[in-house]
Amino acid sequence: MITSHTLRVPGATLYHETRGAGPALLLLPGAGGDAAVLDPVADALAADFTVVTHDPRGYSRSALDGPPAEQWVPVHADDALRLLDAVSPGEPAYVAGVSSGAIVALDLLSRHPGRLARVLAYEPPSWSVLPDAAEQAAFFQEVYETFQARGLEAAGARFLAGVGPVMLPAPPHQGELPSRIREMRQRLLANAPLAIQYEHRSFAAYEPDLAALAAARDRLTLAAGTATRGHLPYRPAALLAERLGIPLAHFPGAHNAWSTHPAEAADLLRTHLLGDTR
Repeated sequence: MITSHTLRVPGATLYHETRGAGPALLLLPGAGGDAAVLDPVADALAADFTVVTHDPRGYSRSALDGPPAEQWVPVHADDALRLLDAVSPGEPAYVAGVSSGAIVALDLLSRHPGRLARVLAYEPPSWSVLPDAAEQAAFFQEVYETFQARGLEAAGARFLAGVGPVMLPAPPHQGELPSRIREMRQRLLANAPLAIQYEHRSFAAYEPDLAALAAARDRLTLAAGTATRGHLPYRPAALLAERLGIPLAHFPGAHNAWSTHPAEAADLLRTHLLGDTR
């Protein structure tokens, strides 16, 4: 059963959901995503964890106190910590993030390692660590300028052309879509322009604290999709894993593997977070 909650944080009210039982596991979505995006994998993990999902500040049902504004990784990580404190005060918790959520997970681990049992970061778009970081920053600026001049569809096409074929189609639904999915899709459509304007560039420019991550590497897993190998989203995870001296875990699928392969993703998350080899 999913239960809904709100939490006041500085500058926003966060909408979040919990399901399941066991130690707390916070799942962090990518840019423009919300709690429902992670339903498939959250449902599959609810037998082992109290799974927490949320709408990041400024998206969907998590309203900012003021107008839309530039978003920053440390602020989102502070939100994540407050969610953990609300759901599981004092107990070491698990965190797994995908895409931009993976960057938030890395920042949370680097600043609050004692609060976390283990962290998995799946394809963090940390372009700042790449040798061609300036080129990637210019690309994201171009996507933003394309959005400003020609709108969302043109910006999305430019983005996909730059990152490569990294998204796999979602499994087809039989019959009419459930209302939860229909409502989620409407929210994501409204979130997409906000992500381009206020998140993509600032998150991409974030520089992970490699020294702090190295000190906590015994509780960190970096992961990427088998279908993104050779494309831009794969590179930061692979490079970070190499620099930290830890193996890179592989999930079946692409950048959206947690949605297209939820059962396999849940099994791998369980294995890497709990050491479960069932």
